[in-house]
Amino acid sequence: MNLQADIKWILKELQEVKDPTFIEIIKEMLKYRKKVSEAQHVSIEQYNIEIDEAIEEIEKGEYYTNEEAQKIANKW
Repeated sequence: MNLQADIKWILKELQEVKDPTFIEIIKEMLKYRKKVSEAQHVSIEQYNIEIDEAIEEIEKGEYYTNEEAQKIANKW
């Protein structure tokens, strides 16, 4: 398959997804991809801000345990 065909197929498949957890995972993956591509231009200050934000999310309980992630992945 070529890139455009892959994108078209992915979009079609996503339109049929009804699982909000799966959609959230895809959303986070896309955000991560964007962060990684922007990371080449991130300053040390920005990097430290992002680490602090991640720590705050963890402290608030906004994360999946390994067991939860495995259960989610097994549903795919």
